[in-house]
Amino acid sequence: MMEQYIEIKANNPGSLLFYRMGDFYELFFEDAVDASRALGITLTKRGQHLGQDIPMCGVPVHAADDYLQKLISLGFRVAVCEQVEDPAEAKKRGSKSVVRRDVVRLVTPGTITEEKLLSPSESNYLMALARIRGGSGAVMALAWIDISTGVFRLAETEPSRLLADILRIDPRELIVADTLFHDLELKPAFDVLGRVVVPQPAVLFDSATAETRIARYYNVGTLDGFGSFSRAEHAAAAAAVAYVEKTQIAERPPLGRPERESAASTLFIDPATRANLELTRTLAGDRNGSLLKAIDRTVTGGGARLLAERLMSPLTDAEAIGQRLDSIGFLMSEPSLCSDLRDALKHVPDMPRALSRLALDRGGPRDLGAIRYGLGAAAQVARFLGERLLPEELQQALAGLAALPAGLEAWLGGMLAEELPLLKRDGGFLAKGANPELDEVRALRDESRRVIAGLQLQYAEETGIKSLKIKHNNVLGYFIEVTAGNAGTMTDTPEAKARFIHRQTMASAMRFTTTELADLESRIANAADRALTIELAAFDEMVKAVVGEAERIKAGARALAVIDVGAGLALLAEEQNYCRPVVDASTMFAISGGRHPVVEQALRRQSANPFVANNCDLSPKHGEALGAIWLLTGPNMGGKSTFLRQNALIAILAQMGSFVPAASAHIGVVDRLFSRVGASDDLARGRSTFMVEMVETAAILNQATERSLVILDEIGRGTATFDGLSIAWAAVEHLHEINRCRGLFATHFHELTVLSEKLSRLSNATMRVKEWHGDVIFLHEVGPGAADRSYGIQVARLAGLPASVVARARDVLTKLEDADRKNPASQLIDDLPLFQVAVRREEQKRAGPSKVEEALKDLALDDMTPREALDALYDLKKQLDTEKR
Repeated sequence: MMEQYIEIKANNPGSLLFYRMGDFYELFFEDAVDASRALGITLTKRGQHLGQDIPMCGVPVHAADDYLQKLISLGFRVAVCEQVEDPAEAKKRGSKSVVRRDVVRLVTPGTITEEKLLSPSESNYLMALARIRGGSGAVMALAWIDISTGVFRLAETEPSRLLADILRIDPRELIVADTLFHDLELKPAFDVLGRVVVPQPAVLFDSATAETRIARYYNVGTLDGFGSFSRAEHAAAAAAVAYVEKTQIAERPPLGRPERESAASTLFIDPATRANLELTRTLAGDRNGSLLKAIDRTVTGGGARLLAERLMSPLTDAEAIGQRLDSIGFLMSEPSLCSDLRDALKHVPDMPRALSRLALDRGGPRDLGAIRYGLGAAAQVARFLGERLLPEELQQALAGLAALPAGLEAWLGGMLAEELPLLKRDGGFLAKGANPELDEVRALRDESRRVIAGLQLQYAEETGIKSLKIKHNNVLGYFIEVTAGNAGTMTDTPEAKARFIHRQTMASAMRFTTTELADLESRIANAADRALTIELAAFDEMVKAVVGEAERIKAGARALAVIDVGAGLALLAEEQNYCRPVVDASTMFAISGGRHPVVEQALRRQSANPFVANNCDLSPKHGEALGAIWLLTGPNMGGKSTFLRQNALIAILAQMGSFVPAASAHIGVVDRLFSRVGASDDLARGRSTFMVEMVETAAILNQATERSLVILDEIGRGTATFDGLSIAWAAVEHLHEINRCRGLFATHFHELTVLSEKLSRLSNATMRVKEWHGDVIFLHEVGPGAADRSYGIQVARLAGLPASVVARARDVLTKLEDADRKNPASQLIDDLPLFQVAVRREEQKRAGPSKVEEALKDLALDDMTPREALDALYDLKKQLDTEKR
């Protein structure tokens, strides 16, 4: 057996081998050590190899999915090895023959289909990257597949946007040729992706055989009907298909035909911007707190996945965006219809994933039930939408629902029982009346139960043993059991011995059978086997019928997802008071009363304080064709970062086809969105916070176009003051003169505000604050003009810095502001003593007694009542607090 294991393991390097032995999957050698550590299960041993104990651990077959889920989440790949012959056949080769086993499937992060292993609201993409070198340079392409839903798409890419394109799709697994894996040019991107990247033999990416491999998978003679694809796209698609074949062994998921995506059709969002804006996950990796969580009102798995897809890939086609907005507007105008649709959609199972499991022979009766109930719910949704004047997107969705196989739902409804088991081997999933022969066999089975009960009563009366029972187990089958004290009645006479045949003696009981009972058992066993055979044949028939309608079922499921997204966004807009944006081909960017969609909802949950809405107008000024840039100054905690992010998020929401959190919005299509907000480092790659800031800023300045939107916060803060000011100054000029984009540039370098005098499209804006008795009140309002200072010391006091530190900081700030800015060090070296005590002594000499001291001297303590003394003490404390401010 170990020889067989070692041979199979050698053929599947890089994967943990789940080796089937009875009711367990066993792992040996290093696999066992790794799995026991990862899963927290006991490591044992079995036999020896080369004089060393063989480590072993195992997991029960019935619970394998739970263990697979943990291993896959940790980045492992698993080869599932099953018995592929009947043990009886193995015995024919000799008593010591080993049952033949083989790997039936490779389980990898990008190729899982099990319901337990998949998140209902997230796609599970496998991606392939191919590169073809030619006379005009290298061409790169991506292909991504979700085998759980059948989605198959292609797109060309280039090194400068490779990581952004990959993160837009967010694959669970990315396969690349082993030669490409070690390419130094691509190493930075692969380092960011980490264990997601998996090198594969270069032969999988061979462009010469790519078309043939794809055509063979789809069983077609030519790919002419699929559309026009480049060599690189063919190579990437063929590699993805080959990997699916490699991991699924003999099974083939029902993949849709590959669809080509153009890079220009979606809003380009670079990796840093995706992370900073927390579109689908927060910086901590949580879904709660992300934009997706804030806007998700979908009620189906397919709808949730489509919403995430739209959020990750906003459109750049104003007409297509308008069609999505039309759907939302229509559903908002029909609240009763919207409510009915959502109620119907709540009963829609995940048909694409059920379909995929059935096609891969991993499905069960409940997957057939999902198709049945999904088709029924789809018909109900179609009835709600029928005979209405619908916008274009909903018309197309209705057409997809109308194309669903109408008779399939009725046929499955007549075949399937109401209560369905998880596994087909359990039987009992066919409805009464679905198969006449099955009804007869079931009647026999049910009648036999009554006969056994009658036999038990007959034997009890015949022997006079009232406690006599007829029982069943998997070893003896049916048997008669009596206590040891009553067994004599059945063994004392030759007639009794002939009638009651002894089977087993227990400590406190004896077991018997009869010819009559054995015959009945045989008939029952045959009936159960025959019933299961009939049901399994019917199951295969239903699966064949469902898989035969795969394309229409997937199209209908996609239509339901579109309706779910539209209804969910309509509910969101009504609930949160969102407006319909105007999206066109201009360079406008005018937001009135804009709000941050995530922060606004968080404030509403946590307090009664409303979110302060703000305007943002980066539209072209009179006579200009290009958009404007705002230079935003103001204190920390004043709301600059929130204001910056909310405008970027509003642009994304508008171009994904959603209403937006604003009173009104007019947005000219943004082709590229860049957001550099917040500080982070990359110590693993030897990059400081400032270095990361400069790398991200460089990417923005090198890629932004006239139609781009750039959000920058505190550029240059990570270095010396004058260095940082110089970098920020030059960056603003570059954005204005070279990139010529729309932008928001937040800074604490107040010196930059003078640039508005020479840069025609640059305007100054500030976060408004109010001072009250030395305290600063943040109004979170944006207005024209420039801040005169940053109020950093006030913020430091609010943060809880010791009063002595705050006072010292005020003193240093005053002297710095009074010093000669050309050479502050020479003037301040004598003016700023190193120790606070020196400062206080100097102040005391210069200023004399404080007001509190003067008041204290004037108090006539002996003449005061206790009440007057207490009042005086409170007054002194009040004066002291005022002086500290």
